[in-house]
Amino acid sequence: MSMNERVEAGVLYVVATPIGNLADISQRALAVLAGVDFIAAEDTRHSGRLLQHYQITSKTLALHDHNERDRAPDVVARLMQGKSVALISDAGTPLISDPGFHLVRLARESGIKVMPVPGASAMIAALSAAGLPSDRFVFEGFLPSKSTARKKRLEAMGMETRTLIFYEAPHRLLDTLADMVAVLGADRHVVLARELTKTFETIKSDAAAALLEWASDDPDQQKGEVVLLVAGVSVAEDDVPDGEAQRILKILLDELPLSQASALAAKITGGKKKPLYQLGLSLAELKGNA
Repeated sequence: MSMNERVEAGVLYVVATPIGNLADISQRALAVLAGVDFIAAEDTRHSGRLLQHYQITSKTLALHDHNERDRAPDVVARLMQGKSVALISDAGTPLISDPGFHLVRLARESGIKVMPVPGASAMIAALSAAGLPSDRFVFEGFLPSKSTARKKRLEAMGMETRTLIFYEAPHRLLDTLADMVAVLGADRHVVLARELTKTFETIKSDAAAALLEWASDDPDQQKGEVVLLVAGVSVAEDDVPDGEAQRILKILLDELPLSQASALAAKITGGKKKPLYQLGLSLAELKGNA
């Protein structure tokens, strides 16, 4: 380990681990895991296989969804005493649809130095190989497990122009694809990335309805970790709302939900609802960042 990679006392390291292939771990991550006083793992038994493979003997403690709020103060106390801690999840980058947010926030609020040790992430790996626009994208994590709530969430993103990325449990894959067909349309382009970096890695791209049929006909595609990527809607340059349409939309947004405001603005101006809806999303995003 070089001088610059020496583990520092009292530092919380957020360490990415492989999502499948154990060779997908950096030399820096291995050095940190071997050098810290404690490793806070989502599942100590699961992570034990990785640590054993690389002959890492650092002490481990469990930190998962069910105990993180209670365990975080204890971990921060150890950090304030000068102990070094590495946070890892079962696979990939901690906090990305995995535990760790409460610990990292408490550590930062307590003046603890938090250092990322980057590496594998299923959503980025899937995006890099999907063939969908990657300059702008939205990561939504897991959709709701119930169909009604799932459809409502999909409807809210139906006019999104950016690439949409979701994680999904294998037992819900067919239901989610069916809801995508119902809400986003049979022809919406979807990519299914399954078991990335593992033996049965599959990346399949097709229209939503065709992808649903393909996955339904092959039970093997309903197994393992799944990433779903959905193409955003296209808005032509000549569809961009003019100044008057933008002014009317802004007024309506003060009184109405986005869907109603964009529909009414389109009716008043004779414009198209899709670009007005997208403009409304952008305005809401800007307002939220203000």
